[in-house]
Order: sequence, then structure tokens, then C-alpha cells
Amino acid sequence: MGIKQNIEELRSKLPEQVTLLAVSKTKPLEALEDAYMAGMRDFGENKVQELVKKSENFHEDVRWHFIGQLQSNKVKYLVDKVHLIHSLSSISLLNEIEKQFSKVNKVANTLIQINIGREESKSGILEEDLYEFIEAIEKCKFVSVKGIMVIIPIGDEESNRKYFKKTKKIFDELKEKNYNNISMKILSMGMTHDFMTAIEEGSNLVRIGTGIFGERNYNLGGENNG
Repeated sequence: MGIKQNIEELRSKLPEQVTLLAVSKTKPLEALEDAYMAGMRDFGENKVQELVKKSENFHEDVRWHFIGQLQSNKVKYLVDKVHLIHSLSSISLLNEIEKQFSKVNKVANTLIQINIGREESKSGILEEDLYEFIEAIEKCKFVSVKGIMVIIPIGDEESNRKYFKKTKKIFDELKEKNYNNISMKILSMGMTHDFMTAIEEGSNLVRIGTGIFGERNYNLGGENNG
């Protein structure tokens, strides 16, 4: 099936309140154009350089999501380019986002990435460090947290469901509290192989790469995110 048919099939499965994010990392603009023509406006990249280049050579109404591990020294390039940073994962990164976005008096929209599976190979805040992290976020003027993102450990449906439930519980607990800079609106969890389970457990944004663009011919590295 082609990209257009893949998107149509996915949309037929997704509830209305769920945002479909096309994970377009490593994909050429021709493939993104096919997705755009099929109605996609949310695209996810995991390399800053690739996101910047694509954003400068593609449709202006696209919302670019940064979904990879973000290095502090690359943050400045995302200012005025990124719709949502999914991978806010440390106080040092938070401080750099605050610093770079303050220079242009813009607020960065972000998601807190939680390392829900406590995997050493993945970035993200550990559960026990979350409230200290939130205290730091609350001191910011140019960072706004819109929700949570997780990349769960590879496992079967039962294992996936366990991690999704755990994340949703944290999401709901934070939602009940009153913060200045934090509002739990987006729960970004679920990829090509597990998005239906994620939606059943409360996800309202799914990151789909292979399910839209097909198997990758090559990968530029970074955490698997689609």
C-alpha cells in the first residue's frame, strides 16, 4: 500500500480526539509530500539538523515535532521552527530551552519525557525525580509543558499495557494539580506496533513511522520513535 492508503487506514482506526503524528525522520521530502497531500500536518523528526532543513524546504503550515534526544547545544536551532518538543528530559536541557527561547521572547511548548521502563539506553526523567523536575519547570517563564511522552521497553501486549497504564496514572495525577507552566493535555505514547493498546490506555497522540512510510531503508540512529 502507498502512503496515502496507509494514512487513510490509520485514520479509520483512530478516535477523533487522537492526533496522528507522522514520524518522518530519515524520509525524503517526496515521501513527506505524499503524506502532506493525504492531509498530514504533524511531522516528527529526531535530528535537529534534519528538522531545520526540512522545515525550510517544505510547506509553511506544517507543525514540526522534535521527538529525539535533544542536546543542549542544538536547542537554539529549534527556536521558531518547532511546534512541540516531546523530549524534555533533564534540568540542564530545561534551562537551555528557557535561555534560548527567552532571547526571542517566545514560549517553548514541550512534553516531559518519562523513562517509564527505567532503561539505561533511553533518556527521560525517572518517576522519583519528577516532582523536583516540576519545581524547576515552574520557575521558568519561557517553557510550557503540555503533557507527557514515553517510549516504552519492547515487549508483548501485556507488558506494553502495564507501562501505558503506569504513564496514564502519572498523567492523571499531574492533571489534578494546579501549576503555572504545566497542563496535562497531550499524552504521547504508542507507535506503529502498539498504538491501539496505547489509545485504549489513554494516549491522545500516536507517533507512527513505519505504519505510514513503510519499512525504513536506513536509519540515522537515535532512539526508535515510530
